[in-house]
Amino acid sequence: MPLVRHVGILTGGGDCPGLNAVIRAVVKSAILDHGLRVTGFLDGFAGLLEDRRCELSFDDVSNILTQGGTILGASNRDNPFRVPIHGPDGVRHEDHSDRAAETLERHGVDALITLGGDGTLSIADRFARKGVPVIGVPKTIDNDLSETDVTFGFDSARAIATEALDRLHTTAASHHRILVLEVMGRNAGWIALEAGIAGGGDVILIPEIPFHYESLRESILRRTRRGRRSSLVVVAEGTPSPGGGSVVRKLVEGSHEPVRLGGIGSVVAGELENLLPFEVRYVVLGHLQRGGSPTPLDRILGTRFGVAALRAAVDGAWGTMPALQGDRIVRVPLADAVARLKTVDPEGERVAVARSVGVVFGDERRL
Repeated sequence: MPLVRHVGILTGGGDCPGLNAVIRAVVKSAILDHGLRVTGFLDGFAGLLEDRRCELSFDDVSNILTQGGTILGASNRDNPFRVPIHGPDGVRHEDHSDRAAETLERHGVDALITLGGDGTLSIADRFARKGVPVIGVPKTIDNDLSETDVTFGFDSARAIATEALDRLHTTAASHHRILVLEVMGRNAGWIALEAGIAGGGDVILIPEIPFHYESLRESILRRTRRGRRSSLVVVAEGTPSPGGGSVVRKLVEGSHEPVRLGGIGSVVAGELENLLPFEVRYVVLGHLQRGGSPTPLDRILGTRFGVAALRAAVDGAWGTMPALQGDRIVRVPLADAVARLKTVDPEGERVAVARSVGVVFGDERRL
């Protein structure tokens, strides 16, 4: 078993509620259970490349459990294996992963714990294959990582989207409108599906189930004939338009996620207003889903993941991450976790439950 005295930690990718809960758990368990030093690298992998870091003490992580975001800063643009170099002939990319690994060696860091989603953990997996002692922790509001039943950050985002629907119900009913709520999730429909069920959405549009406007039109007209004069439509940002692809808000060069989705809510609202004799408005929830205090579930899950990640580092279980399977925290290979996206099963129990209570997904079977 390797002797670990000094642990590094960083937060990559987008921020989300629960990151500070993990940082706190790693630092406190490192100090209390194992007598280890902990160094935080700032702004994700940029901190490794640029040697920007801070020592983390017990006091540094006190009272951060309830805070959203991350005290270490985050970045979703810095990939040590693909660093953009600007020159007279344009931009080329170079592999600077050795420089990042040398930062760890220079400061005597025996293990690196990386908190992130599929992009960050894919980078962590590449470091593990290079022999760097790395442990991953699954973070994403999108809940799209394989091998774990849920990622921390998802419950907080789901709760925020559900609260938004609760508020939209009253204004939709007051003005007899159709209101469209666009939520995050990239190419997975978990936030839209579960918030839509919890918030009483009438229509849920997700990337996993192709929809048709005629189906939406007929379903909303049926509601009107039953005396329902308002409807709520929840749409995941990665849902493709009928006959087209996903709606792209912008492209960000140099990011490991260059395609930034967004705008499908506006498209759906515009089409429905052309098809129906009702006023249609749309709301883009956006980064509100990433901010604010984590829910109790995310605080607990983040704490469990943090303690488990530190134990994996002490045990030398490199190239793994803690995952929630049932009610147990288990170790799984990073390579398995990032091998595929975990998406909604169109024939799964959650979709079937939603259909049973009258939710429309806009597919042909509902015509």
